[in-house]
Order: sequence, then C-alpha cells, then structure tokens
Amino acid sequence: MDKENQIKAAQSLLSIQAVKLSPNEPFTWASGRKSPIYCDNRLTLSYPSIRTFIKQQFVCLVKEICENVDVIAGVATGGIAQGVLVAQELNKPYVYVRSEAKDHGRKNQIEGEIKAGQSVVVIEDLVSTGKSSLLAVDALRNAGCEVKGMVAIFTYELEIAKKNFQEKQVLLKTITNYSALIETAIKENYVSGDNLLSLQQWRENPEKWSDDRM
Repeated sequence: MDKENQIKAAQSLLSIQAVKLSPNEPFTWASGRKSPIYCDNRLTLSYPSIRTFIKQQFVCLVKEICENVDVIAGVATGGIAQGVLVAQELNKPYVYVRSEAKDHGRKNQIEGEIKAGQSVVVIEDLVSTGKSSLLAVDALRNAGCEVKGMVAIFTYELEIAKKNFQEKQVLLKTITNYSALIETAIKENYVSGDNLLSLQQWRENPEKWSDDRM
C-alpha cells in the first residue's frame, strides 16, 4: 500500500476515534496488559465514505495477492462485514471463519461453502500478535484450501506478529499501520510530539511498557 493511502486511512481511523491514543492514561486490554492504543475498526462500518474507501483499498490488496482468487474469507468477528463488502465488490463466493468450531449443530468452524483446492484471501480488521488471525488460516488449510494471503485494515507492527506470520508462511498486507498512524497523530495534534518515544517503546516491547505502568 502506498504511503499516501496509508496516511489517508490513518486520518480516517483517528477522525472517527476508531483508533484512540492515550500514552499517559493507557488502556487496559482484555489480556490485562496496558497499552497506549485502542483500536475498534468496526466503527468504520458506520461511516459510508470511510467504509467505501476501506473496501476499495481491500480490493486493491486482494488483487495484488491474487488477481483471480476463488473465495474471500472473513475472520470472525471483526472481518466478517469487511469480507462481505470485498466479496460483493469482486463478485466472489464468501465464507467466514470462527476461532473454533461450534459445539452444536453442524459444528462448523468455516461458515459457508468452500471446497478443497480453492484459492482464498483472508480479510481481517486488525492484526495484533496475529494468533487469532492465523487460526483462520489453519482452518482453511485443514479444509484443503490454498491460502494466498491475508489483508487487514491495521497492524500494530509488533515483532511477534511478524514472526508468527513468517512461521506460518502467510503473506500479510495492510491498508495502514502503526507507523503511519503515529506519524499522522503527531502531525495532526491527536497526541503531543513529546509522546513519540513512549509510543515507539510500546511497539518495540509492549510487555515491558505495560509492566512499567502496572
């Protein structure tokens, strides 16, 4: 993704508070860890112009990965709606993938029709460590599919995510990322430039950053 569109996407996320930065009063994630950033990309669905922009960028990234992919797969739950929009735009079949199989009914993990041998691009809204996103890749591969890659709105650019995607041999492309977001946030006064070092330190070592604030 080119820098101009990375910045435009970052501006959009900041403007609707889909991403919030608060290095001095950090957020507490579900894991209990402290973080200077909180991201809820579901908010983009409520803004038609932003929703359309994100869909268009997703379509470009999907085509970069695989010009004529067979199926689009969304990751539950954040990637479900985004995936539908992309599949509709590309006129492709669509499925979504749960983090684990249901314990009732047909006990599906993949919802929708998919066949062994089909090529798939996975749609995700956010990549943190990559663990939950890659569970979807495992499920699709176990079903006999060829996963060409994954596209997401945003990545925190954590080293653990880079490592996890490399180990699974999954190509990841994102519309925007933490670097572009921080650059935009400081330039447009969402946060003070004095916070830059702290924000960089969090990405380099989120565990230590969190522990220092517990």
